[in-house]
This record gives sequence, structure tokens and C-alpha cells, in this order.
Amino acid sequence: MANSVAKSTEGAGALPTPSVPPRKSVTGTRLWVAVLFLLPALVLLGSLVVYPIGYSVWRSLYDADGSGFVGLGNYVDVFTDDATLTAVRNTAVWVVVAPAVVTALGLIFAVLTERVRWGTAFKLIVFMPMAISMLAAGIIFRLVYEADPDRGVANAVVTSVHDTFSDASVYPKARPNAQVSDLKASGEGSFTTTGTVSAGSPVMLPMVGIAPNRLPGDPVDAKPAAPGGDRVTGTVWLDFRLGGGGEKGAIDEREKALKGVKVEAVKNGNVVASTTSSADGTFSLPAEADGAQLRLPGSNFAAPYNGIDWLGPALVTPAIIGSYVWMWAGFAMVLIAAGLAGVDRNLLEAARVDGANEWQVFRKITVPLLAPVLSVVLVTLMINVMKVFDLVYIIAPQPSQDEANVLALQLYLSSFGGGGDYGLGSALGVILLLLVLPVMWVNIRRLRKERQR
Repeated sequence: MANSVAKSTEGAGALPTPSVPPRKSVTGTRLWVAVLFLLPALVLLGSLVVYPIGYSVWRSLYDADGSGFVGLGNYVDVFTDDATLTAVRNTAVWVVVAPAVVTALGLIFAVLTERVRWGTAFKLIVFMPMAISMLAAGIIFRLVYEADPDRGVANAVVTSVHDTFSDASVYPKARPNAQVSDLKASGEGSFTTTGTVSAGSPVMLPMVGIAPNRLPGDPVDAKPAAPGGDRVTGTVWLDFRLGGGGEKGAIDEREKALKGVKVEAVKNGNVVASTTSSADGTFSLPAEADGAQLRLPGSNFAAPYNGIDWLGPALVTPAIIGSYVWMWAGFAMVLIAAGLAGVDRNLLEAARVDGANEWQVFRKITVPLLAPVLSVVLVTLMINVMKVFDLVYIIAPQPSQDEANVLALQLYLSSFGGGGDYGLGSALGVILLLLVLPVMWVNIRRLRKERQR
């Protein structure tokens, strides 16, 4: 009886079990509605990404016109053709060098601009090249690397520095008048008299090979040298005048003097005295020159220094990488500066209080804290340089383009730039995709780890 009452009481006092509503999706919509909204994006993704990748893989298994199945033959050609191997090698150089240099410069700029009052203006100037297209940047640097110092900025700077520390030739391409002169070529561009000279008998050194109106400065008329007693004297002049006429080997009216020509007296292969010609072309050597041969060193007539062949086969790839660094250093600086703004300054100050110098703070505190940002910049640039095409195609001149070739350019040349081999071009595209995928996988994995934190 008591048990039945207890059960009755317990049943009466029990709370009703609440009904559980059906679980909804996160967005609160049904699956078919989500698919409907995602369908346009999926169609675009499939038509612009998935289909081209699939078609490229299929096309890479066929020959140039697509009529014959060649299997992996195109991939074999990629790694046996000299031009393609050069492109692979240069792409590897780009991937190793360019991202590292850009990231390092961006890090340096970001750290240093925090310590100057005009840091914002500096960041703006460094970032400005990012507003320029690759095409425009290529045209700019094609002019910068122009071989002629009068047109190319790079060689204008190089020649200016070179001429500051090295004497330039006075009269390039000038030579003795072979009909009347005793001067003969003696190696390394120099000219030496066949006979010896004696004091008191002026020496005549007529030169030709340069137009009177092309002489440097404001040349004056040449004058015969007066006998110098125990000294050896003479005259260096241009044995030619506009309009012609006059006597060969003699100083005629309106024939111009050659100022600044170095003259050496040589005995037994040793220079015993030297001097330079004056404004009127005359020179005077001491008594030690008596009985010596006179030599005009090749430095008087050497071709002028015209700088460095930036776009030659040896330097074309480093030169183009330099233009890429100029463009993307601002990108790296801005991203790293944003990461640097989030660094806890208390850690830096604590390190300084403990006795660390600025280099130790930078190397052991700042760089490790910026490691995630640096990896983002580095990986992004690695993906970017694998696809570099514009700069190489525009900057490298035709004679050096083979030495500067990269995979993206080789893809274009094989398929559309006259090669017409779409099978080989598709194979190169697939290889580029396979090279990019590991870098993308590393980047995606890192992003997932960052979200989990």
C-alpha cells in the first residue's frame, strides 16, 4: 500500500520531459538554400580554376597540335631541353634569392623607420613602386640599365664614380701619323719611338685619328717647342686641320695642340722621366731623357670607360631581380611594420634593462616575435616569383633573353611566342602548379595553426 502511494506521489511530482527542437544549421537556413547561393561562385571556380587545370593536365599528354598522344614525353622534353633547363635553374635562383632579399630589406626598413621622425614619409616613398604595374616597371628599368651612360642611370653613376678615382683617357682612338711619325705601336695601346732622342733637338710627335672639332675642352693652336739646352723638348699635336692642306709632319697654321698627353722617356725598358704636354702641345723632359726613347702610354688613347653591361648574359638575371626588389620591398615593409606594431614593447625594454644591446634585442627578441609575419611575407613572395614573367620579358634584351629565361616566360614562348607547342606549354604549366602547391600547403597549414591559437 505504501509503495503504491509513493509511486503515485512520485509520478505526480515528476516534471514533464521537454521536447528537443530539430537542430538547425549555423546559418539557420536549409542546405538547398546554401547551395543555391554558393552555386554562382562554384560555377566560376570550376570554369576559371578547376577546368583549366584539368584541361592543362590532359593537354600536356598530347603533342604540339593535340593530335597524337605522347604520354609523359612533354615532361621528358622539359628536363632535357637546354632552354627549359636554363629556365628551371633561373627560377630556382629567383625563388631562393628574391624573397629572401625583399624580406630582409622589408624587415630593416620596418625596424629603422620606427626610430626616425620622418618614418611615415620614408614608408610612403618605399611603398610607391607597388602602385606601378610590372609593365611600367620593366620599361623604367630597361632604361635604367641602358648601356650608354648618357641614357642609362646605372651606368651614369658607375662611370662617374670610376672617373672620380681613375684617370680617363685624354684622346681615345688617336694614333700617330704613320707617314711621317717615328712612333710605332709597342703593345697595350702605347706608341714608342724607334730611335732615341737627344737634348737640344725638339721632337715632333704628330697624331691623327680624331676630328679637330671633337677635341675636348677649348684647344689652342699648336706651337713648335724651343730647344731646351740639356732638356729634351717636343710637341704633340693633331696633324690635321679642317679643310685640309698643310704639310704632313710640320706644325701648320690652325692645327690644334693635344693638351695633357703623357710622355715617358724609356731606357732599357725603364721609365727614367715623364711629363705631360701643355696647352700648346709642348713638353719638356729633364736631362735624364737624353738618349732615351719616347713613349706615349696607352692610357692616353684607351677607349673611355662606359660602365657595366647590366643586361649582358652574366648579369641580366641579378639586374632583373634588383628591379623586383625595388618594387616589392615596400610590400614587405608594410606587412612587417604592421606585425612590429603588435610586438610587446615591455619585452624589448626588459631585454635592454638586462644589458642587451640593440643588435641582441633585434636578433633574439624582435626577429623571433616577428617570425609568423616574416614567414607570411616569405611564402607569399616565393609564390609570386614562381610566376614572374613581365619583368624578364620586358627588361632582358633579345640577345640575353635566353640567359634570363624563367619557367613562366618559357611557357609563353613555347605556346604563344612563336613555338606553337601547346603540349610542352601545358606541361610547363603543370610543373609550375606542382611547384606552387607545396608552398601553398605550408601557408595553409600555418594559417590553420594561427586560428587554433
